Amino acid sequence: MTGFEPLLVQAVSGVAVPIFQSVWGSGGRFMGMFGRTLDENTRQLIFNASKQYVENYEERHGILKVLGMREPVKLESVYTAVQFLNDDAIRSFVSIEKLEEVYREAKSRRINSQDSKKQEGIKVANEKQYLMVLGEPGAGKSTFLRKMGLEALKGKKGGFKDGCIPVFIELKRFASNDIDIEKFIIEEFRICGFPVPDKFTAKALEQGKLLILLDGLDEVPSQNLTEVINQIQNFVDKHDQNRFIASCRTAAYRHNFRRFSDVAMADFDDEQIRQFITNWFHGENDQQAKTGEKCWQLLQKPENEAAKELAHTPLLLTFLCLVYDRSQNFPNNRSVLYKKALRILLEEWASEKRILRDEIYQGLHIELEELLLSEIAYIGFEANHLFFSQREIVEQIKTFLASNLNAPQHLDGEAVLNAIAVQQGILVERAEDVFSFSHLTLQEYLTAQYIDDHSLVENLVTEHLTDKRWKEVFLLVAGVMRSGADNLLLLMEKEAQKYINTPKLQALLNWAENVTVGSQGNYKPVGKRAVAIAIAYAITIAYAYAYAYAIAEAYAIANVKAYAYAYVEAYAYAIAYVKYQAKDNPEAITESIRCIEEMEKLKIYNQNLKLAALLTELNKLQATFIDKNQAEKLGQNFGKKLIEALLRNFNLTPEMVNLSIEENKNLDNYLYANFLIIQCKDAAVRVSPATWEAIEDRMLLPPGN
Repeated sequence: MTGFEPLLVQAVSGVAVPIFQSVWGSGGRFMGMFGRTLDENTRQLIFNASKQYVENYEERHGILKVLGMREPVKLESVYTAVQFLNDDAIRSFVSIEKLEEVYREAKSRRINSQDSKKQEGIKVANEKQYLMVLGEPGAGKSTFLRKMGLEALKGKKGGFKDGCIPVFIELKRFASNDIDIEKFIIEEFRICGFPVPDKFTAKALEQGKLLILLDGLDEVPSQNLTEVINQIQNFVDKHDQNRFIASCRTAAYRHNFRRFSDVAMADFDDEQIRQFITNWFHGENDQQAKTGEKCWQLLQKPENEAAKELAHTPLLLTFLCLVYDRSQNFPNNRSVLYKKALRILLEEWASEKRILRDEIYQGLHIELEELLLSEIAYIGFEANHLFFSQREIVEQIKTFLASNLNAPQHLDGEAVLNAIAVQQGILVERAEDVFSFSHLTLQEYLTAQYIDDHSLVENLVTEHLTDKRWKEVFLLVAGVMRSGADNLLLLMEKEAQKYINTPKLQALLNWAENVTVGSQGNYKPVGKRAVAIAIAYAITIAYAYAYAYAIAEAYAIANVKAYAYAYVEAYAYAIAYVKYQAKDNPEAITESIRCIEEMEKLKIYNQNLKLAALLTELNKLQATFIDKNQAEKLGQNFGKKLIEALLRNFNLTPEMVNLSIEENKNLDNYLYANFLIIQCKDAAVRVSPATWEAIEDRMLLPPGN
C-alpha cells in the first residue's frame, strides 16, 4: 500500500467514470506506474482521460445510424434484449427431408422456427469468460457487443457484473499483416490522454481488468484471416485473466477458438419485435400519437404476414421502422418493400459495414447475382423445396455461369455460395451442407422476378392459380410487372371461369345477379353479388352440416364487410364458414334476426328477395324457445327449421345448395381466384382503368354473360 489510494479514488470519483474508479482504486495495484508521488496534474490527467474514454466509447459505439437514417439514435434508446441459442442449434446434422417435414408440420411461414431453448444474452455474457457470438448478417451481433461495453462502463449500476474496462475492436481494421492487438488497445487509451498508456494497458491486462470485444471475425480480409485467428488465440492465451466476447457470421465460423463457448443469436420473437418498435418510436410526439403501437398492429394484419417475416431480423426490422416512419404505413405494392430488403442484404449493408469484398465480386456484379438467386429460388419453389443441398446449389451456380456468355467463367461455384452465405446471408446454412433462403419472403420475391424475367406468367396462372402456396408469388408478380398487370389479371379471370362448370354453380351465380341487380344499396354490382354469393355459400355449408350458428356468423361478417368494401374480401369470410364447426345453438336465432335487420339497411337485395318475410319467420321460430319444454322438444330440428326458412326466403331451393364435394371445391377455388384477382390489382404498379372496369363488370357472373 502506498498511501495514495484515496487520492486516486478521489481523482476518478463520480458517476461519469464508475468503472475507472473501481480499477484505479483497486488496492493500489496500478500505483507502480506513477512512482511514489502523484501530483495534482497527474490526478487531473487521470480523471480527464477516464471521462474522455467513456465519452469516446459512447460517441463511437453507443449510437446507431444505418440504412440512410437522417439522424443517429442512441443505441440504448432502441436496444432490445437479445436471446441466444445453445451450441446444439448451431451444429445440427439434419437431412433435407427432415427439415422439410418439420417446416410443413409447423404450419408457419418461418423457415427457421428455432424451437431450441433460449437464454438471455446478458446472462450468458456474465457467465462465460470467453464467448463467441454467431449469427447471420444483420442479426444484431455488433449491437450486442457494443451494448455489453456500455453496460460495463456503468460499473456496479450496469448489467455486466464483472468490473472490466471495455475495449471495442473492429477486426476488419486488421487489413495488413501487422496485427498487434495490444498495440491497438494502447492506442485506444493514448488518444484519450491516459498517462503512460502502455504501462496502464500492460497492468490492466495483467490484472484481468479488460473486456475485449472482438467484432466481426468474418469481416477480416481473407488473406489475413489465418494470421488474425492465430494472433487472437495467442493473445487470449497470454492474457487469460481478462474477459473476451467475439462475433462472427455463422457461415464464416470454423470453430477455431478452443477456449470460447459458441452461442447463436436467436431471431426476434413477437415480444422482442414489439419492444423494438416501441423503443424505436420513443419520442414524445410518437408516444402521444401511439406510433409504435400502430406500427405493431399493422404488422399483425394478414396482408402483412410476409412482411412481418423480415421483422425477426433486427436489421430488416430497422428497415421496416424507417419505412413506416416516413409514411405511417407499408406500401400496397409489397414488391417494392421486398426489393429494397433484398438490396440491403446484397450490397447496402456490406457497403455500410465497409467490408472489403472478396475477389469473387469483381466479376459477379449485383444484377448478375440477382439473376442467379432468382433462378435458384424459382427452381426450388416450383419443386416445392425450401431446403437445398450444398451440392445442388453449387451445380446450379456452375450451370448458370456456364450458360451466360457475360458471366465470369473463372469463378468456383462453391466459393460463390460461400461468399453469398457469409457476406450477405441471403442463403443460410440451416444444417450441415443444407441451405435455404433466409426468409421465405425473399424466395417468393426472387421467384416472382424470375417469372417476369422469363415471361412465365401464363404458366403461373394455368398451373398455380388456386394453390395457396403461390399466393404471395402472384401478388409479387403483379408488383414487379412494370409494364402493367393487365395481362396477368385477364389470364386469371379466364382461368377462374373454368371452375364454374356445372349447371348448379352457374345457377348460383345467376341467383346472385337476379336478387341484387337494381337494388338500392350504394355499392358496385360486383360488391352486391359478392355478399349474396357469400350468403349462399354459407347456406350450402350449413345445409351440408346443419350447423345453424354458421348462418348467423355469415350474416354478421357479411354485414361488417359490406359496410367497408363489399366485394374485396367476400371470399375471405365465405371460406371461413367451411372451417367453422358449431353445434345447433338457439342463440343463433337471435343473432340471425339482428344481422338480417342490419342487412335490410344495406339495401343489397332487390324486391325479388323479401327479408321482412324472413324476419317474421325467424321471430316465430324464436318464440318457440321462450318455453324451455318446447325448446327441448324441438331439439335437433332447430337447425333444419332455420335452414328451411333461409332457403325459402332467399329464393333458394335445396337442390341449388346441395352441392357435390367436387362442386363445393370448385366454388371454393372460384371465389379464391376472384379474391386473388382483386388483391393482385391492388398490388400492381399499373393497371389500365378500362381493363379493370371490364373485369369488374364480369366478376361473379356465369361464363358468357
